[in-house]
Amino acid sequence: MSSETVGGGSPPVAPWVRRLLDAQGVKLGSDKAAWWGWHLNRFLDYCRTHPFERDDVRVAARAYFDAIRHAEPPSPQLRVDQLRQALTVFVRGIENWHWETDQTGAVTPRFRVKARTEMGAAPPNGPAPGAPPVPLEATTTAHLEVRHPRPVAAAVPLDATAEDLIARATTALRARHYAYRTEQTYLGWMRRFLLFHQAVPLADLSTEHLQRFLEYLAVDRNVNSSTQNQALAAALFLYQVVLGHDPGRFEDVIHARRGRRLPSVLSREEATRLLAATSGTTGLMLRLMYGAGLRLLECLRLRVKDVDFDRRQIVLREAKGGKDRTVMLPESLRAALQEQAEHVRVLWEQDRRENRAGVWLPDALSVKYPKAGLELGWQWLFPSTHLSLDPRSGLARRHHLHENALRLAIRQAAGTAGIAKPVTCHTLRHSFATHLLENGVDIRSVQELLGHNSLETTQIYTHVMTSRSSSVKSPLDA
Repeated sequence: MSSETVGGGSPPVAPWVRRLLDAQGVKLGSDKAAWWGWHLNRFLDYCRTHPFERDDVRVAARAYFDAIRHAEPPSPQLRVDQLRQALTVFVRGIENWHWETDQTGAVTPRFRVKARTEMGAAPPNGPAPGAPPVPLEATTTAHLEVRHPRPVAAAVPLDATAEDLIARATTALRARHYAYRTEQTYLGWMRRFLLFHQAVPLADLSTEHLQRFLEYLAVDRNVNSSTQNQALAAALFLYQVVLGHDPGRFEDVIHARRGRRLPSVLSREEATRLLAATSGTTGLMLRLMYGAGLRLLECLRLRVKDVDFDRRQIVLREAKGGKDRTVMLPESLRAALQEQAEHVRVLWEQDRRENRAGVWLPDALSVKYPKAGLELGWQWLFPSTHLSLDPRSGLARRHHLHENALRLAIRQAAGTAGIAKPVTCHTLRHSFATHLLENGVDIRSVQELLGHNSLETTQIYTHVMTSRSSSVKSPLDA
C-alpha cells in the first residue's frame, strides 16, 4: 500500500483514507488524516481476533473503543477523541459487512460503502449501484457514528427473569468467542447489578440505574478504578447486547480514571535468590516465566507441540487478545523441558491405557479432528496429577496445573529469599522486560516478545530501569 509521509511523528497517510475523506466531504489535514487511518487499521486488526458478526460491527467498535479508553497506561485524550471520530465515520458509512477468504487462504474484510446523502449526492469515488463489495485496500469508508445502532438482541419478554437475562448473556458471550474467564467475570457483575436492582422491573432499567450502581461501587464499596470499569463493561454488555439498548444513551456514564502505576520489578540479585528457592515442576515453570517473559496462563496452557527444541523457540497459541507469538527457549532450561516432555509421555500412555477422555481443545477442533485430544502433541506440558471436570462439557479430563499452585510456590519462594516487595507471577514478566532493556535490547524487540499491541505499553518499563534512575545523582550525595 503506497503512502505519503507526514511530519510530526505521525504515521503515513493511506490512500484509502484520503478517498474516504474526499468522498464524505470531510476536510482534515495530513497529520490528522494519518492518525484516523492508523486507528481504523488497528480496529480491523482487533476485529480479526474478535470474530464479531457483521450485524455486530457497532458492538465491536464500542468494545474496541472502551478497551482503548480504559487501557493501562491511559491513552492521551487527543488519541481517544481521534479514535471516537474515526470509528464514528467507519461504522455509519458501511453496509454488507463480512469477511471473505481468498484463494491463498487470507481472510480480508469486505463491505460496501454507503453513499453520502447529506448533500443529496453519491460520493464521487463511491461504488456504482449494485456493485459487489470490494476489499478494504480498494475502498473508502463513509460518514457514520458509533451511536444509534440497530438493536442486536430480540425484545426481552415482559415476564423475563434475571436468570433469563443471564442465560441470554451467556449465549451472547459464547457466540462472540469471549474467553471463559471473561465470560465468568461478566456474568458475575451482571448478577450483582441485577441483584442490586432486584426491586426494579427489567423493562424499566435505565442509565440512571447503571449510574447508581457505579456510584455505589466507588463510594460505598471503595473499589479501585479497574474494578469499577470492569463492572461498567459488563453492565454495558447487558444493556446493549442482551437488552438491545442504544449505546448513545451511555455517553455520560461514569468512567473511572486510571492513573499510571509502575510495575514491581526484581533486581537481578533478587531474581536469582527467588528462583534458587524454588524446585520441582513449579520451579521449572517460574524459571520459564522469567526466562521467556510468559504470563501465568501462557505458561500453564503450553502444550507439548508448542516447544520447538530444534529451532529453540516456544510458540504461544491463543495468548491474550487471541494472538499467537513466538518467544525464545532459554538454553539453560532445554534439558529440563525435555525431561518434562518425557514425563508427559509417561502420563499420556497411562491415560490411554485407562481410556480416559482426551485433553480439552480450543474452538471446534474436537469436532473437526475428533482424535486430536488423544494425541501426544496436544497434551498439556504441565499436566495436573488429578483429573478434573470440564466446566462446559462435564467430561472428566486431565487439565493443566492449577494457577494457585504457582501462586503459592512464588509466595513461599519470596518469603524464603527474604524479598519484602510484592512478588507475583507477573512480577517475573515485568523483570524479564526490564532486564532486557537494561541489557540494551531494542524496545521494539521487547514489545514483540511481550506481545504488546502498543509501544506505549512497553515503554512503562523504561521508567523502572536501573540505568535510567541511577544516571542522575541526588544533590544530597554532593
